[in-house]
Amino acid sequence: MNTTTKQDIEFTRANSDVYGNPRYIVHFTDFLKTDERNLYGLNNYGQLYALACKRANKIGGRKYTGRNYGGGIVLQSYNIEETAKHIQTLMASIR
Repeated sequence: MNTTTKQDIEFTRANSDVYGNPRYIVHFTDFLKTDERNLYGLNNYGQLYALACKRANKIGGRKYTGRNYGGGIVLQSYNIEETAKHIQTLMASIR
């Protein structure tokens, strides 16, 4: 898989959608705060993933259901630098 890192977020290129729009996958932990990430190793993986998906929905992200990337969130993007800024802005707005 082709990966690119922008602003400490790793983007993995996914197949384009049915309309030809480019899509990228990021790991769900990019949508969690640092203190929430510390809980990652516990038995609440599903709860943290659901929280990350809910946050990603605010900027157009969806749960990635492909088999080749576990724990992913897929985003449609023509400019991944702007997408990285959107993710950082979203995370900065969360207390």
